[in-house]
Amino acid sequence: MRSNDEQLAGLLSFLEAQTHVKPEEIPNIDLYMDQVTTFMEEHLKDSKRYEEDKVLTKTMINNYAKNNLLPPPVKKKYSRDHMLMLIFIYYFKSLLSFHDIETFFKPITAKHFSAQGVSDLSLEDIYHEVFSLESEEMERLKADVSAKFERAMKTFSDTPAESEDQEYLRLFSFVCELSFDVYLKMRLIERIADQLRRDEPPVKKK
Repeated sequence: MRSNDEQLAGLLSFLEAQTHVKPEEIPNIDLYMDQVTTFMEEHLKDSKRYEEDKVLTKTMINNYAKNNLLPPPVKKKYSRDHMLMLIFIYYFKSLLSFHDIETFFKPITAKHFSAQGVSDLSLEDIYHEVFSLESEEMERLKADVSAKFERAMKTFSDTPAESEDQEYLRLFSFVCELSFDVYLKMRLIERIADQLRRDEPPVKKK
């Protein structure tokens, strides 16, 4: 079993290796469904937890469209904006319900999706802007993870020093700290989604 210090080193190295799909990597032509799934599988394969996992399937894409997360394709083809939306969905879906994702996407799709957008700000502009925060946020995240680890390594001081039990209990404390952080942030995002739905003007009946 790895020591806790080795666990931290491995986690920080893992964070360093995380990347995202850059807009310039997306083809400048519209793609059919099979081409979309192949592209996503190739460019997001390193984010899969298990080898047998699928990044994206036809069923998933159809479900996203059915749940109003993704505008329908045009003549069975998906544009660059579709691809950008699918990347956003990929990162959101492990944390949020379809209902919450739809709430966040609704203004983006209405104003910035190329097929129906009414804004000079493109979806690609938004994607660039959001991911421009990545480098700075990654440094903050690594510092935060290291600080949580340091605090966790001070717990269970009454347990026999350097015992396997103490080592594991401290690792468990670290996992609990990370989990509490994720839980609270997820609750905050859900609260924002709920507030957006409350603030949305009611649809007038015809």
